Amino acid sequence: MIPVRSNIRDIARVSCMTTVLLTTLALTTATGSAVQSPTPGGPSAPVDTAPADRINIDSLAVSVYPSPGTLTGVSVHFDRASRTETGQKPAAANQFVFLFDRSIRPNPHRFPSCSRAVLATNGVAACPAGSKVGTGVADFYPEGRVQVVVFNTVHPSGESGVLITIPATGAILENTFEPVADAYRGEYGWGSDELLPSPLPPDQRGATVRFQVSFGATYTDEHGTHSYLESFALPGQQLRFGLWSRFVTGQTILPTATAPRPLPVL
Repeated sequence: MIPVRSNIRDIARVSCMTTVLLTTLALTTATGSAVQSPTPGGPSAPVDTAPADRINIDSLAVSVYPSPGTLTGVSVHFDRASRTETGQKPAAANQFVFLFDRSIRPNPHRFPSCSRAVLATNGVAACPAGSKVGTGVADFYPEGRVQVVVFNTVHPSGESGVLITIPATGAILENTFEPVADAYRGEYGWGSDELLPSPLPPDQRGATVRFQVSFGATYTDEHGTHSYLESFALPGQQLRFGLWSRFVTGQTILPTATAPRPLPVL
C-alpha cells in the first residue's frame, strides 16, 4: 500500500523548503552577500573605503519595446529603485553593470558616436545627429529629479560603449560593452559596465532612490535602418535582465527582471 498522506506531507515539506530557499536566494541577490562581477574583463572599479553601516535594498523592473522599422530591433528600459531598511540615504554606487539577455546584442558600430571631450566641452547639442541612443530620469535622495541622456561612443581605448550624461549636473558616466563571464552566460550575453568615480568622500556622494534609463534607437543610412539593440529571441519569449551593483560600502547585489520579447513593428 502506498503511503499517500505521508508522500503528500513530504512533498509539501520539500515544496515549502524550496520556496524558502528561493526566497532567501532572491533576497540575498537583492540586498546582501557578495555577488561575483559579471564583467571582470572591464575597467577597474574605484576603490572606496566607506563603513558598512547600511544595506541597500534594490529592485529592478525592465520593459522591452520594438524598434520601429526593424525585424529584430528592440529598446530596453531599466527601472531601478533603491532604499534602506532604516530609511536613511542609500549608499552611493561606484559601479553598475546593466545585463542584457543572451539573445540581445548591441550594434554601436552602426551608429554615429559622440566623444567625451565633445560632450564635456560643448554639451549634448554638439553631439552628432544619430548618436543619441537613450534617455532616462534620476531621482536623488532626499529629493531632486534630473534628466538623463545616453550617447553612443568609442572610448580612447577603442572599446565601444555609451556615455550616460546628466546635463543638469555635468556628470558623464562612461560605459563599455563587455561580454559577460562564464558563470553568467546561461542567461546574459553582454553587459554595459559603468564606473562612477568621484573626488568626494564616499559618505558625501549623492545617491539615487530611483534611476530609469533606456538603451535603444534606430538609425537609417544607405544600407537601411539599424537598431542599436537587436534580439534574436522569438516574440513572446521571456528575456532576462539584471543590474549588478557595487556600492562604496563594499556591498554587491544583483536584482533581476524578465520581460517578453515584443512583436516587431515594421
